[in-house]
Amino acid sequence: MPNFIDRRLNPKDKSLGNRQRFLRRARDELKRAINDRVRSGKIDAVGEDQVIPIPRKGIGEPTFQRAPHSGRREEVLPGNKTFGTGDRIPRPAAGSGKGSDPSSSGDGEDDFQFVLSREEVLDLFFEDLELPDLVKLNLKEVVTFRPRRAGFTMSGNPTSISVGRTMFNSFGRRIALRRPKQAEIDAVAAELAKLEGERRPSAAILQRIAALREELATLARRRKLIPYIDPIDIRFNRFEPQPVPNANAVMFCLMDVSGSMGEREKDLAKRFFVLLHLFLKRRYAKTDIVFIRHTHEASEVDEDTFFYSTQSGGTVVSTALDEMLRVIRERYPAKEWNIYAAQASDGDNIPNDSEKCVSMLDSTLMRLCQYYAYVEIIDERESEMFRHADNGTSLWNAYREVSAEWPNFEMTRIAKPSDIYPVFHELFAKAPAPAKRG
Repeated sequence: MPNFIDRRLNPKDKSLGNRQRFLRRARDELKRAINDRVRSGKIDAVGEDQVIPIPRKGIGEPTFQRAPHSGRREEVLPGNKTFGTGDRIPRPAAGSGKGSDPSSSGDGEDDFQFVLSREEVLDLFFEDLELPDLVKLNLKEVVTFRPRRAGFTMSGNPTSISVGRTMFNSFGRRIALRRPKQAEIDAVAAELAKLEGERRPSAAILQRIAALREELATLARRRKLIPYIDPIDIRFNRFEPQPVPNANAVMFCLMDVSGSMGEREKDLAKRFFVLLHLFLKRRYAKTDIVFIRHTHEASEVDEDTFFYSTQSGGTVVSTALDEMLRVIRERYPAKEWNIYAAQASDGDNIPNDSEKCVSMLDSTLMRLCQYYAYVEIIDERESEMFRHADNGTSLWNAYREVSAEWPNFEMTRIAKPSDIYPVFHELFAKAPAPAKRG
């Protein structure tokens, strides 16, 4: 009988490699299940662990099994508390088993429940999305370098000598080679001077004087041959460049929370920004996010206030653009930062303010932004009629002028939760790779 030895570090399907292979095999089914959940309105659960049901067909792996009708085997199964080696197992009585209800249908198998971690869910959900980058390099790869201590080296700049490490090496070398200390030489010299001062030295004293002179010469010669600091002792501080992620991208999230935005409109806008927030945090971990809410006034707020505050009021859209411009000038100079913006509104605005918004975008903001996305929340009954129609609200009609002038300005409409992911994908889908020349 052949013996098979499993030498994997993590057997029984617990290794990371096995898990990744399974994810690659079932990727299409897992991605479909996640997208179905988003279309059903469960966007806020995308960032959590997910239990995904997928069919068993196609997920089985080949295994080795013993032939049931041949060979001779004696074994005790794990968990057995009744039988020992050599015991005979009695045949179960007829009819003692518990059967299932009869069925007239064909064969079938239950779905396989697979638990995806938060990171795996977001990787699958956002694998084909990215921030548009019209001018500058890929944001994910932008890093800076700073020197980091990396031990010691035997060569370097004199200004980077490590005095402590150099003296430590010198001290150890002198001890190992038994370099005479100055105190030892001074003691021998003092004793020699004392004996040489005798007026009538005896033969023993003369003999001692000769021995001391020889010892003093040996100590002086060894001290000269073994220097206090040798070039081999010298060490220099070593530095190596350490990559430091450079958070030089910022996304501005602008949301209309005025009285014209009902609960349905605010809920759809929040769902869109939840999706955008998860996307940015997953794909661009070092990207700053600025949340701005506006009614007839606008203010920068934190994440909790942005999503959960119940503040309401009039509608002046230009206040949000004013606040965005103020934050850019204070903290995010365009020469150093890649600036992105996403705005959600129902399109209502006070008279003449939409023209002011167009003027601000044309004259200043669009020159600073890499990309600007405008999402308008419309009535569900008008979704088919107005989704891509030319007519619309005053803000929509005004922003059409900006869209025609600036290629980095995109606008679209959302009517129901199932529209959010297709719209999001439309706004942030990866550009197709250029075709290779033959």
